[in-house]
Amino acid sequence: MKRAIVLALAVGLLALATACGGGTSGGGGSGAGTSVTISNEQGTTWTCGFNPFNSNVNFLSFGPVYEELTFVNGLKSGATTNWLASSYAWSNGSKTLTFTIRPGLKWSDGKPLTAADVLYTFNLIKAHPALDLNAAWAVLQDVKQEGSDKVVFDFKSSAVPYFYYVGGQTPIVPQHIWSKIADPVTYKDTSPVGSGPFTMKSCSPQVIKYSKNPSYWQKGKPSIDTVYYPAFTSNDPANQQLASGKAQWGSQFIPNINKYYLNKSPDNHYWFPPLVNVSIFINQKDPILSNVAVRKAIAYAIDRSKVSEIGEYGYEPPSNQTGIVTPTFNDWLDQGLAKQVDYNPQKAMQTLEAAGFKKGSDGIYQTPDGKPLSFSILNIGGYSDWVASVQVIQNELKAVGINLTPENLSSTTYDNDVYNGHYQLAYDGNESGGPSPYYELRQLLYSKNSAPIGKPASSNWERYENPQVDKLIEQYASTTDTATQHDIVRQLEAAMVNDIPVIPVTEGVDWYQYNTKNHAGWVLKNDPYARPAAYETPDWGVMLLHLKPKG
Repeated sequence: MKRAIVLALAVGLLALATACGGGTSGGGGSGAGTSVTISNEQGTTWTCGFNPFNSNVNFLSFGPVYEELTFVNGLKSGATTNWLASSYAWSNGSKTLTFTIRPGLKWSDGKPLTAADVLYTFNLIKAHPALDLNAAWAVLQDVKQEGSDKVVFDFKSSAVPYFYYVGGQTPIVPQHIWSKIADPVTYKDTSPVGSGPFTMKSCSPQVIKYSKNPSYWQKGKPSIDTVYYPAFTSNDPANQQLASGKAQWGSQFIPNINKYYLNKSPDNHYWFPPLVNVSIFINQKDPILSNVAVRKAIAYAIDRSKVSEIGEYGYEPPSNQTGIVTPTFNDWLDQGLAKQVDYNPQKAMQTLEAAGFKKGSDGIYQTPDGKPLSFSILNIGGYSDWVASVQVIQNELKAVGINLTPENLSSTTYDNDVYNGHYQLAYDGNESGGPSPYYELRQLLYSKNSAPIGKPASSNWERYENPQVDKLIEQYASTTDTATQHDIVRQLEAAMVNDIPVIPVTEGVDWYQYNTKNHAGWVLKNDPYARPAAYETPDWGVMLLHLKPKG
């Protein structure tokens, strides 16, 4: 019965997405090329909330609706493009950062966007730490306005790396609207007013429609009139949309992509640049998993290459325990550390036995007081590649005497459980990266990004705490010396190898498929002007500004 309901919903979504995509393969609405349909399977229907500070839904608004001060390109070593700010400058030994806000900006309701809105935004996330998704106020000391167009950020210490979070990863919101909101943390923001190239025109659980902002500050842009964003609860109907050309922009896993997608049309293309890791998050507060021997045994037991091959068709390369993504960040990788915790089933069992664990009659190791090494692992059921990957991991752990029970959940339930720490193990790839490995490692390891069990953590969902690691993360921000930065990252790699706070399994790529029949301006491997997946914030707003009807 449950399977029948899911299939019926998938068929319904497919029919709706086909309708919203129009009668041509180029997309719907006002003609081929003037609209674009996105296929990005999220495993859930839309809640029609667009709060840019809510990590569950911010990918739906940050970029096309809400914008950043400066765009930072994570695929071009942090190259910057002035955005809402027309310029920026460091001073005071890289402890002070001054943005000059572009003149003539307007919110989509016609009211002016000024430096006061920028100041308000940062004071808002200071007053409500749950909105401070990147822990900016862990390093900020003060923010103030100077004159009519300047906003000055004073940091506690030298803070060049934090430019990415402050300038590039903080959506600016209108003071005249948000100052009237009773609780901005729980605010759904169902009718978002932003500065971006699109406005949210309509939303249902099945599809979101974005329309061109006619008064957008970048004159003559966007060239696309309408964006359709259907909701998909599983890969299959979303992949059908892409293969047929009814959706032009994809951001998901497609099994056997050459046969199923690439060979269907000469206009179908894909590129999967590796940027972050897909990892097993290990709840550090669990009484058994808090034992590093158990975590290390799990890491030894996993054949990452096999997971990559079977679960991801080889599209996502195998990770290594340091967390350094290759080849993107090859020059940061300590090869010696990477080899210390690799696939070795015998060593997994030896590690457990040396720590006092013994096998029971069922072949599963037990604690000295008789509790089995039996754990649940949360996963998103709609992600068929993740489900397949965890099945491989389940079999590999059973072979060394550890029992794993997958729980395949809806995306909404999964996010709630993981963010609030209500899990033992979780399979996830949603940690955000940046222009160097430091950014993902900071998200993974910095204790100030986490929260007590029962309260939502913006990242560091495993609740890892290590004062020395926190100090390293903060020291990185105080230097611009490349050699020193590499040494600090190497020490963070050592913490990943020695403490096993999470287990990187495959290198998370930007899933990116695109159709060139009616649209030009796509991100290309030789022109990576933005991260190309439709879930990358604020990059997908930048992508939409580049897209245009072909010819």
